[in-house]
Amino acid sequence: MATEGAEDVDAPIAYFLDDQRYHGKSERTLEAYERVLREFELFVEQEFEAIETIGEADRRACMAWIHSLRGQFESSTIATYASYLNRFYDYMTRIGAFDENPMALVMEELSESIDTNPTRRELSISDMQAFVASIVHPLERAVVVMLLKTGMRVGELCNLDLRDLHGEFSSLELEWTPRVELDQRPSSVYVSAEPARGTVVNGEERTASNKRKRETVIPVDTELQAVLREWLAIRPDPVSPARALFLDTGETWGERLTPSDVRYIVEKHAREQGWYRTGGGTTENVTPHYFRHFFTTHLRDRTGDRGIVQYLRGDVAGDVIDTYTHNWGDRVRETYLDHIYRVTV
Repeated sequence: MATEGAEDVDAPIAYFLDDQRYHGKSERTLEAYERVLREFELFVEQEFEAIETIGEADRRACMAWIHSLRGQFESSTIATYASYLNRFYDYMTRIGAFDENPMALVMEELSESIDTNPTRRELSISDMQAFVASIVHPLERAVVVMLLKTGMRVGELCNLDLRDLHGEFSSLELEWTPRVELDQRPSSVYVSAEPARGTVVNGEERTASNKRKRETVIPVDTELQAVLREWLAIRPDPVSPARALFLDTGETWGERLTPSDVRYIVEKHAREQGWYRTGGGTTENVTPHYFRHFFTTHLRDRTGDRGIVQYLRGDVAGDVIDTYTHNWGDRVRETYLDHIYRVTV
């Protein structure tokens, strides 16, 4: 029962999701929240006859749901689902829609924890070369190689426009002018910190956000250029004047790839390799974010320079990143090209 002066909420889950949307949560995150909350709601409805609404669920119902997940998912996945439910109840309690958060004590008692640095599947460079070799479609191959050789996030890849790419592509019947930030920086790709979901950048509203603390210029070696050239040779005409680098060649022909498109591509090929299983967690499944982990681990081990890897990942800001920005030609580019691994054979 809600407290006096509380928000009048008829559909708690929908209300919560709308609020999270207003706060900039991605559609993928919202979908994950809704899936978990609806599954919990159905579980309570089926297992506890005395509980009529999700707002009446108590600690015992929450613990029973957590217990039902064991054996189906890894501990880190269960902890993530528990955190979703906890955030939902915490929010609804804070606005006065619910009297209390039944997950508060459950979270304290929960033995599983979210592993922020999980031990992931170990894949060698030769394993990754075989994986890339199995990908035939130029778009899918270019997407995977771009992720592997730059360490960028999925949203950052999707937000790339042609103007963000500088390289040797004169053989193509495709012309564009690289952005001014790439002047004097040949064969490189610019990853901006500007795009955010719902904002208009380069004349197009974006559906994904970049999470960089500052813009980054990443070298593009001859291998990545070759893969991109194969893609650009068949790239369809874009729907948007922003001229996205990566465009859909399926049902939404000519539209910018979305993060869900990229995740589908990676999951499809990872499944074929036995590297992805429904219900598998971060220790087992190869996802687009795995490529960021792969890039970080191998390049850091090869260079021994944590700072350059942090710069390329876009993880540092202020005067630290200025050091690498100013020395891009002499240090970053040279170090990158001397040590970046090959993923095609």
